[in-house]
Amino acid sequence: MDIGLRSPTNIFGQPTDQLLFDLDAALSQWDNQSTSSPVTKIAFGHFPISFSALTTSGRSIRDVFLKHSLSAYLCGHLHTNFGRNLKRHHTSEKHRFSSKQYFQFDIREGMSTAVINDNCSARTESATEFWEWEMGDWRSARSMRILAIDSGHVSYADMDFIFGSRDVIIVPTFPLDSRFMQRSSDPFDFICQATSAAHIGTVRALVFSRYKIEYVTAKVYELHSGSFHLVLEQEMENTSGKGAMYTVAWNWRDFSDESPDRYWLQIEAVDMSGEVYLSERRPFSVNGLTAKFSWTWKEFTVMGCQWNQLYFPIMWTTLAFLFSLVLVPRTSLTFYENQFMLKLLKPKMTRRSSGGFSAVNFEFFGVELSKMYIIWSGMLLYLLYLVFFPWFTGYAVMEDHNKMYLHYKGWSTKYLANTSSMPYIGLPDVMVIVLPHLLFVVLPAFLIIAAIAAERALYLGHNIYQRAKKDGDHYKETCYTEYLCIFYWIRKILILLCLPIVWKHWKIYYEGIRG
Repeated sequence: MDIGLRSPTNIFGQPTDQLLFDLDAALSQWDNQSTSSPVTKIAFGHFPISFSALTTSGRSIRDVFLKHSLSAYLCGHLHTNFGRNLKRHHTSEKHRFSSKQYFQFDIREGMSTAVINDNCSARTESATEFWEWEMGDWRSARSMRILAIDSGHVSYADMDFIFGSRDVIIVPTFPLDSRFMQRSSDPFDFICQATSAAHIGTVRALVFSRYKIEYVTAKVYELHSGSFHLVLEQEMENTSGKGAMYTVAWNWRDFSDESPDRYWLQIEAVDMSGEVYLSERRPFSVNGLTAKFSWTWKEFTVMGCQWNQLYFPIMWTTLAFLFSLVLVPRTSLTFYENQFMLKLLKPKMTRRSSGGFSAVNFEFFGVELSKMYIIWSGMLLYLLYLVFFPWFTGYAVMEDHNKMYLHYKGWSTKYLANTSSMPYIGLPDVMVIVLPHLLFVVLPAFLIIAAIAAERALYLGHNIYQRAKKDGDHYKETCYTEYLCIFYWIRKILILLCLPIVWKHWKIYYEGIRG
């Protein structure tokens, strides 16, 4: 546990090549051992994959997990602040430049395809995959997860203790939740009978209770037309010698269906006082099919976006647009100054049916800004400064360390004692400062400045146009007054829009110095 960067530029996990080598070695220790059944591998870490940076050699912790096809990777970091469905299914990519390097739109994209045309002999090697399950924290959310491994299948149940303790906790272990727990190999197990009849032929659940449990019941519901209908209700038996394990035999073939969310399982437990406790109702598929389930936009933002890959594309796209906003009109004005000046002196107008006029010459937006040379030069120099010079200076590690300089590439280590050979650290953590500043401060500020310049040009051009009219036309004088009122309110609105930009700039600065 080395000393790391201070908030806010510390939101990413920074794995090293040595860490990935050690992790690979630890997960490989069973590969050469002959076992009667495959080894279930589970990893635990703090950071989600979407908030894990690449190593200096460009390797990812995700690649190690895919190599060993983990059953699950348990992580935290997000504290349930963005939703309860922070889960993601990872698979290896056939194409090197797949879009999944940057984002994944759903919790699990695509359906299981382990068996083709029911040909069990043609089954290829096991798919490289793993589930990522973010879990809530105990300190603020009072959340706890109970995870179970049942015949190689991993399942879990999340418990909230925010309102106090629980007398009974129920964890169904089979069949699995078809939304979050099915693997790509599960259809093969069903079609080719790879699993034993004892495994698939019983419903199983763990029931932990403070008091004596009188009986446990397995209930299966059929979802039809948006409502649930009870189709199976059987009492479960406590398995001798296995404590909290309850099982019941069932005719699983009755629930074979092409829909992965037609049937839903719920476990009911009754203690000695007659109190009834129910597990969460969840869909299952004995066929091993996966139910479709989508993130909310907040969940997609933190789990579906690979931010270490998206940082530079977003940043350079924004900077390219800002540079084009400043340079393209100026370049056009240089080559076509005579034409632009003619249009600025007499802007194009189109007569409305009511007799008024409305401007349709949108070239004002950038050209007039480029004519305000001092402001235009300041904007260009500011963009160049953001690219080539540091943004902030401060104590990024601790107060007794040397000051460091923040660039878009990270914190410069030039004046940091006892550092590595890396010129910058904290990449892509600095995106929490760089991207909000570019997208919510610089970009809107530049657009509003250009809009104010365009409004000024339209006002002057309209003023000149109206003065050229003959005097004494009362109707045209009334229209002229109306346009003055419109220009007045446009200017007021543009100035008011500056206030949220100033607030956002102050907020980013405050969060930076607070860290």
